[in-house]
Amino acid sequence: MAKAQSVQDDYFKIDPEAHLIGDMEPINHYPGVKMWWKAIENITSPLIFGLPPAEMAFLEPWEIQKNADPASLLRSMDKYGVDVACLLPESMMDTTGYSSRWMTNGDMGKIVESNPDRFVYEPNISPIKQRGVKPAIWDLEYWVKEKNAKIFKYYPPEDTYINDPDLWPFYKRAEELGIVLDIHTGFCWVPPGKSKYALPIQLDDVARDFPGLKIVAFHMGYPYCDDLNMVAMGHPNVYPCLSLLIPWAKSQPRKFARIIGEALRWVGPDRIIWGTDYAGFSSQMGFAVKGLNEFQIPEDMQRGYGYPAITDEMRRKIFGLNLARLMGIEPKRRIKGE
Repeated sequence: MAKAQSVQDDYFKIDPEAHLIGDMEPINHYPGVKMWWKAIENITSPLIFGLPPAEMAFLEPWEIQKNADPASLLRSMDKYGVDVACLLPESMMDTTGYSSRWMTNGDMGKIVESNPDRFVYEPNISPIKQRGVKPAIWDLEYWVKEKNAKIFKYYPPEDTYINDPDLWPFYKRAEELGIVLDIHTGFCWVPPGKSKYALPIQLDDVARDFPGLKIVAFHMGYPYCDDLNMVAMGHPNVYPCLSLLIPWAKSQPRKFARIIGEALRWVGPDRIIWGTDYAGFSSQMGFAVKGLNEFQIPEDMQRGYGYPAITDEMRRKIFGLNLARLMGIEPKRRIKGE
């Protein structure tokens, strides 16, 4: 990749949410899958609505074309200076009536093992209750003991409430194993998943009963960001994650200023996690990197709301140091040529 096309900074970056979807053709006929794709068509608008045309100039044609090839993900990482991507295979079993997963953890594992310096295992252990808590625990233990996996994903909208007491044995084992558990919080953007299963206030019960469980709350609990900040304030094992929302740094900067400003107020820079929500489009990674890299809270909002200016050290922590510390990995630059 030509250096002129690459983002120039020295931040170590680790993405906890790089989605792998797999071959959808065998399952696209399911009504739930059709409902999911129909919702996806509507997601782009609220994220980039109001984006000045000049902010699109950095994108190359290949970046706005969906590409499931891991080589395209790696190309995006090289362009935008992302050192490590945690590869997350989609489950979404609710879309197929719990008959099929979209992509298996085993398929994800093969891709990680093809480039272990840049890719990291992120097994998706969803659903837990629908398939049985004991099988989910077995899955968790296998990936930790046999593959040394350090980070996992749970997607409540396809399963049950985050604070469903039936999940307590799973949370207990996850706490004992010391893994990082990424949990979707806030509304489900893609039906048929149920939003009521993922409200961030439900994390209050989990974090209280399992104070050693390292929880990363994807999507800042949007639109309930204030609820998530309050939960995280009281529970130091809860880490809000900006994934999906960072494009607003470009398209709705004052809205994003409030989101990150309130998180800095209630939680602080040592527990905010960056993320791209990459799902096959390089542009998602581009906006997530440039969004945080170039964003500053407007001075009038700093004065009027008491928000701090975002410093180089804050960006460094949010981009990668916080998650690297949680996962116990060395935050070294891994971009080709660096």
